[in-house]
Amino acid sequence: MERVRGSRFVVVAASVAVIALIWAGVAVASSARMQRPVAVPSVGPAGTTSAVPALGVTRPAAIAAAAAKAVDSAPVTGTPCRRTARACVDLSANQAWLIRGGVVEYGPVPITAGRPGFLTPPGTFRVGWKDIDHLSREFDLAPMPYSVFFNGGIAFHEGSLSQLSHGCIHLSPAAAQAFFRGLRTGDVVQVAA
Repeated sequence: MERVRGSRFVVVAASVAVIALIWAGVAVASSARMQRPVAVPSVGPAGTTSAVPALGVTRPAAIAAAAAKAVDSAPVTGTPCRRTARACVDLSANQAWLIRGGVVEYGPVPITAGRPGFLTPPGTFRVGWKDIDHLSREFDLAPMPYSVFFNGGIAFHEGSLSQLSHGCIHLSPAAAQAFFRGLRTGDVVQVAA
């Protein structure tokens, strides 16, 4: 009888020691902000312990950050653009959209873009400024109503949907007004090739 109680005591003491070592290993890995495996002791036969690598020990904050990045980089349904874009342009399909919170808010609408020698560059930009009745100094004071500039002199604006532009994104009168109302300085504009 005395021997059984002693064995139980050894098993309980070993279990407490193992738990303490596991917590110590997790605390060290968390405080060092490491992603590499941590050796975690395990209980073997007759209360012996051995070090076993614990693969896949990852901080919850790192998992959340990776998940958020994956969601932000996922394309918005029906567009070639990411959820972080507020305005999306598909040059190959001649279409544009306004997006809010990863959902299409307006569009698709038809567009025309830059002609040869004045191609609209693909990329991710930010709205720099807006001008409701802009006149182009570069092209003989050509009217550019409802201009939303997002890449230097390149803008969304009301323009011909049958003629290519000098790099800007031409929109119908209704679409140009919607883009002018919907976009703010600093909003992300993504232009896909």
